[in-house]
Parts: sequence; structure tokens; C-alpha cells
Amino acid sequence: MIKFSTKPQWETEYDSDVEVLEQESKKHQIIVYNDDVNTFDWVIESLMDVCDHTPEQAEQCTILIHYKGKCDVLTGAYEDLKPRCTELLNRGISAEIV
Repeated sequence: MIKFSTKPQWETEYDSDVEVLEQESKKHQIIVYNDDVNTFDWVIESLMDVCDHTPEQAEQCTILIHYKGKCDVLTGAYEDLKPRCTELLNRGISAEIV
């Protein structure tokens, strides 16, 4: 007969500082919306320039924007996203931070 121990072989420790830090640093997203003005190429180029997307990532986001009406293209701290969102708006692309 095999006996199984119910006592764990190791203990998991939580680092409370990390848990608190994750709660305090709320992530925001840039959402880009579909429109009838901008071309696929322009949106792809803009996502690569402004959001540092790879060509494949920018193309996938652009397809989602076209077919779903919107796509979250970048996640991060508000301070980092604000100038990027402003640049997308300056390029004529409908975007907002949520």
C-alpha cells in the first residue's frame, strides 16, 4: 500500500511588496477605433512608429480595428501612453486612453 503525505514538500512565500506594487501601478490602454478615412498602410505605419509594433503586430491590430471596430494597441503607464496617444491623434487616427 502506498501512503501519500498531505503535508506540502515546500512552502510558497508571497512577497507583499510586489503584490502592493502591482495593485498601485494601474495599467492603461490605448484603444484605436476604426474610421473610413485612414488606409491600412497608414495605420500599420503609425502603429510601428508610435507604438513600436512589429510589422506583423501592427497588421494584426489593424485587421482587428477594421473588423471589430476597435483594438487595444498598447498597455502601460498613463505617463508613457499619453504622448503616444497624442501622436496617433495628430496623425488623424481615432484613439483614446482607457
